[in-house]
This record gives sequence, structure tokens and C-alpha cells, in this order.
Amino acid sequence: MNDEELDENIVEENVEVMDSDVDVQKLQEDLDNTTDRLKRLMAEFDNYKKRASKEREQLYNSLVADIMMAFLPVMDNLEKAINTNTGDEGYKQGMELVAKQFKDVLKSFGLEEIKTEGEIFNPILHEAVSSVQDDTKESQEIIEEFRKGYKMGDKVIRHAMVVVNQ
Repeated sequence: MNDEELDENIVEENVEVMDSDVDVQKLQEDLDNTTDRLKRLMAEFDNYKKRASKEREQLYNSLVADIMMAFLPVMDNLEKAINTNTGDEGYKQGMELVAKQFKDVLKSFGLEEIKTEGEIFNPILHEAVSSVQDDTKESQEIIEEFRKGYKMGDKVIRHAMVVVNQ
């Protein structure tokens, strides 16, 4: 090999190395772009899973609330039956046991009674059907409850119907 051939080989090797450096840079850019797309896709999928889970939970709570709403008139009628004077103590005790069991079932699904008598009127929880003047009570204090109200967590299922002091 003479000097000229040697110089030619060195130049060819340098060109090949430079071409491979360009290829490595392009491959690295492609890898970075693909990695970035993958990370974004993973984050998007994670957000989708969270959103779907939240929607399922809201749907479940809405369905339970609708079912509880359908049972409330039954509970009202059980309480009326308990308060009716029949003279049969065994009947009254049986109705009280059924009502207690029914209340326990409703409570197990998260249904709570809204407190009324002695409380201050809250339009979010209570529905005022009448007002009276009683100087022995505070202003806006609930005097009487006409119909029980219920809530599940922070959501009011049925407002309590009450009489409020002016």
C-alpha cells in the first residue's frame, strides 16, 4: 500500500464514521420522540382509567340514591303504622322491629336522616312549609317536622319538610 491508497482508506473510514454518527443522532432523535409519545400515551390512558372509575362511582351512587328514594315512602308508611294506636302491643312491636331492620338496611347503604327539631333552618337540607312566631325559640329555629329528610353523604335525597320560627 502506498501513501495515496492509505490516505484514501482513511478518508473513506472517516466518511463512514461521520455517516454512522449522523445515523446514531437520527436514531436517538427517533427514540426520544417515540419515548415521549409512549409517556404521553401512558399518561392519557392513566387519566382515562381514573375518569372511567370516577364515572362508575358516580353512576353507582346515583343508582343507589334513586333506589333509596323509592324506598322512602315505604319507610314513611312503616312509621305511620307504628304511630297508629291499634291496641295490639304485639303488632306494634313487630312493626317497630321491621322498621328498625329496614332503617338498618337503608343506613348500610349510606342513607342518613337529616336532623331537624331544634336545629337552625338550612335551605340546603330543609324545606319550610310553614312559619310560626314563638318568642321562646330562636329565629329560624325548626319547630316541627312534617316529613323526614334524608341524605347520602353530602347529597340530599329528600329535603325535610319543616315548620320554622320567624
